[in-house]
Amino acid sequence: MKFTAVYKKSGKWYSGWVEEIPGINTQGKTLAEVKSNLREAISLVLETNRFLNKQSGKVVREIVTV
Repeated sequence: MKFTAVYKKSGKWYSGWVEEIPGINTQGKTLAEVKSNLREAISLVLETNRFLNKQSGKVVREIVTV
C-alpha cells in the first residue's frame, strides 16, 4: 500500500501525518524518528481495523479501486 506522508518541523520537533487516513499522526525529535513512528502507526491502525472487522460478524467485503 502507498500513502502520502506529510512532515513539518516545528521548533525542535518534527510532526508527521498521513493525508489519506485521518487520525494517523506522530512526532519525533528527528525526521528519521518521525518517519519510523509514522510507519509503525500506520501498521498498528491497519492491524487494529482488521482485528475489529473480523469481530463484525457476517459482512460483505470487496476491493474498491479509486
